[in-house]
Amino acid sequence: MTRHTLTPERYYNTMGPHPPALRIAPGDTVVTTTVDSMGNDATGTPVTPKFNPMTGPFFVEGAEPGDTLVVHLDRLTPSRPTGISASVLAPNVVDPEFVRYLPERPLVVWDIDLARNEASLQVPVPGLEALRLLLEPMVGCFGVAPAQGQTISTVTSAEHGGNMDYRGFRAGATAYFPVFAPGALFFLGDGHAIQGDGEIVGTGIEISFEVEFTVDLRKGEQIGWPRGENEEYIFTAGNARPLDQALQHATTEMMRWLARDWKLDVVAASTLLGMCVEYEVGNVFDPAYTVICKLPRRVLQQIPT
Repeated sequence: MTRHTLTPERYYNTMGPHPPALRIAPGDTVVTTTVDSMGNDATGTPVTPKFNPMTGPFFVEGAEPGDTLVVHLDRLTPSRPTGISASVLAPNVVDPEFVRYLPERPLVVWDIDLARNEASLQVPVPGLEALRLLLEPMVGCFGVAPAQGQTISTVTSAEHGGNMDYRGFRAGATAYFPVFAPGALFFLGDGHAIQGDGEIVGTGIEISFEVEFTVDLRKGEQIGWPRGENEEYIFTAGNARPLDQALQHATTEMMRWLARDWKLDVVAASTLLGMCVEYEVGNVFDPAYTVICKLPRRVLQQIPT
């Protein structure tokens, strides 16, 4: 188990078979940095083209198609004192007849106070002068190289992960990705200091990060869609458009998980989900939408394994 420090030399706006930035082994920890979604570093300087530039990829020794990559998010820390967000709802999240009332979408600047763990508007929007928000750092875009040698834009998502913008991918959570390429080729970026469900203005508070994560590998254990867990829930992510298809992918992946790890048949798993499932919306702004299917651990603890 080795602890690596990586200073990125370049970033990628696609996830695919790019040359590895670092080779690591299961059990290793990586400390690195990310730029924000606009390509700005910790000084606010543009250092790479915008639209979710990724740090990586990280080649995980021994990872092969059919395995599962395990990524524990140890630390996600905003690395500069200001972040940027959009300020008007995206047209696709309101009724069509309301779109004409939406003004231009100016960016607003937020002051980030790590000591107080809060964000505030640098130039207050009228009515929000007293607004103070607790920081909830999350990684918006991360995952592995897609199947069949594809190269997929970091503005969207699919089975490999990508731009899911789910606020549950925060420090302390563990994510699981299906491996499609030798070495898995893990990428991450698009840090948000805060973001509401759905990323409905098209951004969170976009900011650069200092990141620490630890990888592991489950050999021969194949999953279909990204999964995750934290101290309260297990969850699955479906990425597709329309929204109901994303929900279908997430629900089906949860059924597979319950069958494999909890030995529940279709009737038992269906009954459990029917009474206990919780859904959350990840991204509803970008080309593919994300739906999260969740089950509380307090319920699963009642099932013998």
